[in-house]
Amino acid sequence: MRHLLSTKDVTRDEAIALLDIAEDMADVANREVKKLPTLRGKTVVNLFFEDSTRTRVSFEVAAKRLSADVINFSAKGSSISKGESLKDTAQTLAAMGADAVVIRHSASGAPRVLADSGWIDAGIVNAGDGTHEHPTQALLDAFTIRRRLHGSGARGKALDGVTVTLVGDILHSRVARSNIWLLTTLGAAVSLVAPATLLPVSTTGWPVSVSYDLDAAIDSGPDVVMMLRIQAERMNAAFFPNAREYSRQWGLDDERVARLPAASIVMHPGPMNRGLEISANAADSAQSTVLEQVANGVSIRMAVLYQLLSGSAA
Repeated sequence: MRHLLSTKDVTRDEAIALLDIAEDMADVANREVKKLPTLRGKTVVNLFFEDSTRTRVSFEVAAKRLSADVINFSAKGSSISKGESLKDTAQTLAAMGADAVVIRHSASGAPRVLADSGWIDAGIVNAGDGTHEHPTQALLDAFTIRRRLHGSGARGKALDGVTVTLVGDILHSRVARSNIWLLTTLGAAVSLVAPATLLPVSTTGWPVSVSYDLDAAIDSGPDVVMMLRIQAERMNAAFFPNAREYSRQWGLDDERVARLPAASIVMHPGPMNRGLEISANAADSAQSTVLEQVANGVSIRMAVLYQLLSGSAA
């Protein structure tokens, strides 16, 4: 694997291999010394044009656990905000000897431009680009689902037959897009539930079913319900009447959680708007995997960096 830009590019075998490597990386977190020498001498740059403390810190911890050197490059307060282009920045990072660049950008497609440009000879990891994709989030979600369903002895297994319902702001969600492609590649059946205003104009070609009724979706007993954050910062129009109305129709409240099968999993990529898309009790329930998703994010990102860089480290 040279880059990780989109879950559309990841084959079933590649996805299972990444999840299996993440199992090994998760074992490292339980050791007294939480460190491997695998990427010693390698340099990983976190290049973030958008704020995201959790994702950046997760990648930083992952790289450091693999003994890589880490450079955190924030676009705010840097020469980028003074007009430096992505090309100039990439060439600067290349001169620093970057082996991998983890990039988050508000423009959809920016990581692919960087990967295809020839400006820098480094592995590129998409940490979220516009409303396009967020592949490591989808991988950690798949990893979390597989661990909940099959336990830690899940190596080699996919998600065949698992039913996953994504609820909420599909329109602005790069997490939803990455999950749709990855989960279906792994054999899951994915359905979308949202108000019509928060769905893309067309989902033609998407391997999903679409509904507007959360109660019907809950009563169908899905294995996984993934609530998506309402992304107010990407909204410049009224997509729903008000927060109370949204929560009443499309929020995962206490009553809806109680109707889910006991074995169903409740997920949220975070950060959560408690009381809007998910109630506090739902977020903190035994069925919730919110904290597991954060911990699993480090294991998955270790696996991705290992796959990208260990070939040349050998």
